[in-house]
Amino acid sequence: MKKIFLVIFYTLLLSACQPQALDTQELIFEPSYDASLSSQGDLALVSTANNGLQLWDLHKQTQLFTWRHGEAGASVFDTAISENQAYAASLSRDSVGLWRISDGHSLGWWSLPSSGQSVDVANNGALLIGLNDGSVMSLRPNSRTLIKFLGHSEKVNSVSLSSDGGLALTGSNDKHAILWNPSSGQPIQDWQLDNRVIKVKLNASGNYAFIGDSTKVAQIMDNATGEVISQLNIHRRKMNFSAARFSSDDRQLITGTPARELIVWQVKTGEKLAKWQVQRTKHAQIKGAVVYSVANKDPDRIISISSNGLVETWPVPVH
Repeated sequence: MKKIFLVIFYTLLLSACQPQALDTQELIFEPSYDASLSSQGDLALVSTANNGLQLWDLHKQTQLFTWRHGEAGASVFDTAISENQAYAASLSRDSVGLWRISDGHSLGWWSLPSSGQSVDVANNGALLIGLNDGSVMSLRPNSRTLIKFLGHSEKVNSVSLSSDGGLALTGSNDKHAILWNPSSGQPIQDWQLDNRVIKVKLNASGNYAFIGDSTKVAQIMDNATGEVISQLNIHRRKMNFSAARFSSDDRQLITGTPARELIVWQVKTGEKLAKWQVQRTKHAQIKGAVVYSVANKDPDRIISISSNGLVETWPVPVH
């Protein structure tokens, strides 16, 4: 009887210690391909399987616009929102689109020379598109300029722009992460890893870079010196990242994984500060969920959106 009591007691204790979201909003009820949060978590751009691109105001819990990508409404598998919430970008395999958030107007749609892999958009509407053939397109619609960056030799998996569009960071299957000038195509830093680079992310100012490979190597770099600031302290054989964003004060890195995980790391040391698992919905057909995007809503709250259609709010760890 005592053993049974202890088992029940420990089970209840473990259940009570599981961290829960402060707030949960079920945004969509259908399958999705991707979603992006604005930097402060006020907006969400969701690529749905059946109802196009949807832009949501999360504060008012209302849908602002429904967009169709390209002439045939192609499936969008990557999205982005600029830091200043002025522009949104959508990427299908064969084209990229740019949208103005204030009125929902389409600013352009461009065909791609190779299959698209990743997209980002800056505060001035500049676009960065990583392609399957190893090239990267730096497109500036306002000035009608296009630069094709050829610094990679294999598929480009992830791209990131600083908020002002002055720096580009790209990661590839060729095991390189390259920091470069998207106006000239001039490389600034070239970091070589031992495995494929899966995820890259710049902070808003472009001072820091996050680089994650296909195993468990994940580093935060000083872009001015090219030196490693920290390596994330990962204690398992493999960890890939589906989302990454620096906190508003650049002291923390917030990441998401394809395994429902939301993790907060200390930038200076690489130590893990907090970890949660996003919820599953009652009608979920699969056990897992991909964390699509993360945001630092304010000094006290973190926002996540995942493939289960949930927008969840979490407490910022105090350290």
